[in-house]
Amino acid sequence: MAKASVPVKSVVYALSPFQQKIMSGLWKGLPDKIHHKISENWISATLLLTPIVGVYTYVQTYQEKEKLSHRY
Repeated sequence: MAKASVPVKSVVYALSPFQQKIMSGLWKGLPDKIHHKISENWISATLLLTPIVGVYTYVQTYQEKEKLSHRY
């Protein structure tokens, strides 16, 4: 039995110089995506940011106290 040959169809996409929406899908629904990521990972973000903010605050306070202690 001989197989029937099926013609191969190809689809060709062309970019029009007047309609180029390269990254439109990236910006669509961006606030919803950000809200979803934050609400999904808020515990991890808190555990990551709390020590960083704490150390930064401590260093700023320590430097200010050092400046004031040498004032007089």
